[in-house]
Amino acid sequence: MKKLIVSVLCVMALTGCSASATIPDRHQGTATHDPTAAAPQITISVPDGATSEPPDTALRISTTTGTLTSVRVTPSDGRDSKSHVAVSGTLDATRQTWTVGRTLSPATTYTVHATATAPDGQRTTTRTRFTTMTPSRTNRALLGPLDNQVVGVGMPVTLRFDQPVADKAAVEKRLSVTTTPQVEGSWGWVRDPHTGQERVDWRPAEYWRPGTKVTVMASLSGVNTGGKRYLLRDISTTFTIGTTRITRVDLETHHMTVTENGRTLRTIPISGGGPDTPTHNGTMVVMDKAADIRMNSETVGLGNAYDMQVKWAVHLTTSGTYLHAAPWNAARIGSTNASHGCIGMTTSDARWFYDHARPGDIVITTGSTGPTVDVGNGLGNWNVPYAKWKQRSAM
Repeated sequence: MKKLIVSVLCVMALTGCSASATIPDRHQGTATHDPTAAAPQITISVPDGATSEPPDTALRISTTTGTLTSVRVTPSDGRDSKSHVAVSGTLDATRQTWTVGRTLSPATTYTVHATATAPDGQRTTTRTRFTTMTPSRTNRALLGPLDNQVVGVGMPVTLRFDQPVADKAAVEKRLSVTTTPQVEGSWGWVRDPHTGQERVDWRPAEYWRPGTKVTVMASLSGVNTGGKRYLLRDISTTFTIGTTRITRVDLETHHMTVTENGRTLRTIPISGGGPDTPTHNGTMVVMDKAADIRMNSETVGLGNAYDMQVKWAVHLTTSGTYLHAAPWNAARIGSTNASHGCIGMTTSDARWFYDHARPGDIVITTGSTGPTVDVGNGLGNWNVPYAKWKQRSAM
């Protein structure tokens, strides 16, 4: 048996790993060439020289005589890059038809090399070159957490889009999450009620287990998100789950308790949102933090109520909820809720909490007169039971 070599091209960065492979030649034995027999014919669904093929075109290569023994579809430069990815495909049971397994990159020239072998050993090789269209409308996706980041046990995978996604299934079927150890989870679509931004998140059924390794592949180059608005590149990330750190904020007792791996580290007096601007109830997730940040009430729809520099701020929602130092409110900390919705502490306690907090840590707030935080306001995914969360998947 004669076997051809399978070559695999991998690019880490933002492209993930794509395969450009020849097909093993399974022609058995030594055939006797019949000079009267016709050589195999190969048909490629995209014409040679085409200049504006849709990236989601269903590229097919077929032969009616013999079998396909080699198919290669690669960008014109012969290698993967951030925006020009090679593609792989699959053969049918007869080994006479090859179908592309993914979308093509926009504005890219591809070269197709295909070989078919007849039963008597005759071979035909053909080459076609074509270019995909340059979209007039595009979409952009941002994937998190960051590559190699260590995050808390509440951090979901997030894929945010610049523009709304009409064809959610087309996007979701190009996404994959691999975990070690294996973890049950699901994608779910949400919209931020404050910014209007749409995203699809993957969260496990329960909080992550510390030490879990997570790899996300988003093979999105050439995906039509609806209305011929195309994504332009593949993206990927790998991250690790760190310590189980959970903070429970009780707005009735005006204290919060910080635990790590089930052990209480510190109980901190706080002051939450007052009667007119109550703090959200529910489970929130640390998004990021800043040692010094300007907070302006106009950015969250509260007019000119405040405009100040704030120290040791830990960010919980896109609507502007933070845990931070509030020395101006010292007389109320531990006894009264009197803020505009944030959770204030003394400067020393805020500095301690800031030093311990990590993106992905859980913050659970109870005792407020306010509503439960919306699932799309920050990373509020945990406020939806897992059974209902799975219903948010487009698949």
